[in-house]
Amino acid sequence: MQHLFHRLECKIHLYHSSSGDDLARTRPVLLAVAPNGARRSRTDHPALPLTPDELAATASACLEAGAAMIHLHVRDASGAHCLDAALYREATRAVRAVVGDRMIVQITTEAVGRYLPDEQMAVVEAVRPEAVSLALGELCPDAAHESAFAGFLGFLDRERIASQLILYDAGDMARLADLVDRGVVPDAAPPVLYVLGRYAATGRSTPAELMPFLSAAAGRFSDFMVCAFGPDEAACGVAAALFGGDVRVGFENNLHLPNGSVAPDNAALVAAVAEPLRSLGRRTATADAVRAGWRIG
Repeated sequence: MQHLFHRLECKIHLYHSSSGDDLARTRPVLLAVAPNGARRSRTDHPALPLTPDELAATASACLEAGAAMIHLHVRDASGAHCLDAALYREATRAVRAVVGDRMIVQITTEAVGRYLPDEQMAVVEAVRPEAVSLALGELCPDAAHESAFAGFLGFLDRERIASQLILYDAGDMARLADLVDRGVVPDAAPPVLYVLGRYAATGRSTPAELMPFLSAAAGRFSDFMVCAFGPDEAACGVAAALFGGDVRVGFENNLHLPNGSVAPDNAALVAAVAEPLRSLGRRTATADAVRAGWRIG
């Protein structure tokens, strides 16, 4: 892995030397943890946090490891993924009771085939979280949904709720660029999450999968975060950070440490990115600094 980091450092040096921009070297890196996701259960990992108290304990451990944001999914009584305002409020209160304001709490609108766009937007309007992730393909799948999506983004802006648009491939990026150009998405450079390797046959992401996103973005979506699948999750995260991005890790997408062993908990996955970044002279961001940049709170 050290050899990979050295090669990436060289590429970063050449990239930023040509542009005259040293942002990737100086900006703090936001580390986010996605501790459970929508699909995994305790049969996948006994330490998967599901209850509000478990999510709070995970938040505390991940904060100490270097994370400044937690990406929340909540489950119903049967353990299934759900978009429920009361459960989101309960989980958020539990996390806040332990970490205070030292972490950003981001909820998800992920549909998992269960929720329509209006239901996804309604839960955000009911919860009014400080941050939310939105899958572009779910909330605005076609032109018929553009008006409602634009209105929803206006609501988020008025309420100072930070949104992060999830992009899975170059097609999603082209669609977002078009929506920005036509004013459907009012932010000229909205924060985005690049998902690496979702459809890979191996179920395992590699750092090289970041390059098409960066090439397609052509500097347009500079506020980007990356998540990845499999044991190379940490390598993908470090690569993203070296290219000026932020990083999301956790049991939602990956259960393994870089050496291939099963991680004991989510905090170990955070540390697997935070520690190499620190060894390369990169700082991790605080929640308050991110809030100021995102103009939330």
